[in-house]
Amino acid sequence: MASAAAAMIVANSSLNGAYDGALSSYLSVTLNGEGLSKPLILWINDGLMAVFFFLIGLELKREILEGKLKNPSDVILPGMAAVGGMIVPALIFASFNWGQPSISGWAIPAATDIAFALGILALVGSRAPTSLKVFLLTLAILDDLGAIVIIALFYTADLKLDYLYLALLPLAGLIWLNMKGAHRIAPAILLGTIMWFFVLKSGVHATLAGVITAFCIPLKDKWGKSPLHALEHGLTPYVLYLIVPIFAFANAGVVLAGLTLDQLLAPLPLGIALGLIVGKQLGVFGITFVMVKTGLARMPSGANWLHIYGISCLAGIGFTMSLFIGGLSFSDPTLMNEVRLGVLSGSVLSAILGYTALSLAIKRQNAQAATPTVG
Repeated sequence: MASAAAAMIVANSSLNGAYDGALSSYLSVTLNGEGLSKPLILWINDGLMAVFFFLIGLELKREILEGKLKNPSDVILPGMAAVGGMIVPALIFASFNWGQPSISGWAIPAATDIAFALGILALVGSRAPTSLKVFLLTLAILDDLGAIVIIALFYTADLKLDYLYLALLPLAGLIWLNMKGAHRIAPAILLGTIMWFFVLKSGVHATLAGVITAFCIPLKDKWGKSPLHALEHGLTPYVLYLIVPIFAFANAGVVLAGLTLDQLLAPLPLGIALGLIVGKQLGVFGITFVMVKTGLARMPSGANWLHIYGISCLAGIGFTMSLFIGGLSFSDPTLMNEVRLGVLSGSVLSAILGYTALSLAIKRQNAQAATPTVG
């Protein structure tokens, strides 16, 4: 949040030229003319975010094998809520942008930022039922999985099959290391980096290489230790307190100079903001309500409908993932400024609504618990 605020301050100050110039400056890593030459912003979005998605992949594998996604019955309710929370925001966005070039950003409001959503829930404190954190975490993890699939299917450039074929070589090495339960992590990281290069050159978005590499990190090695747990534990603080803030600073610089009401109500920012605020609430809360009322799933233990509404609002905090998909959707600086405006406004309002609803639900719950029963 501090990085996003700093980006907005810099973007609207005399430092804006230096800010844009630094992000547009090229960094090249070549050998005999072959290699990578990209603006700094793309090194951040394609390179550092591959590490971000690598951590998401580690979390997904752990949850599938031994965590909250292991038991299918525990996944049904948050899984269906995640689906609703992706479809409805996309439909709302499409209703505002149909027939316009901006329709390519339909997936922007479909994403949920795990770290920010859980951070707001943490502000409520231990007063919130534990089941709510599990529900939100499972929903957000499945939402991230959906975002990964969307990126793979809809945000891939023209394919260069020769590089994809080359990417199969390090992938084969990663699979072999996983099958033998390799203890050392360094060989897998090296092979994953090579695969990232080939995937990037192929036209498929390179962050997917991070997810695939993560799934090839052994949960248990031949001595019974867990390389996956060790890597996830060691990597998490660097991702949360270095990579995500750098990404936020590079991508959240909304230029407010000359901003008018007409621009705020333009189809692109309005579709994103309403998709995050209204779409997530309708999708997550609506599907949860139908599933519980029809007996297809049970309400999270200790939770009431106001709790669920609060969680539905928190799911509307798109931030990191929404900005990322926005960067894949548009290269025009003007459109990207509108994306940032829609994402930030939608995410901030969703966070305020979610925190308010959860705080109110907990106050009511405490008041009911304190009321003596008669009889």
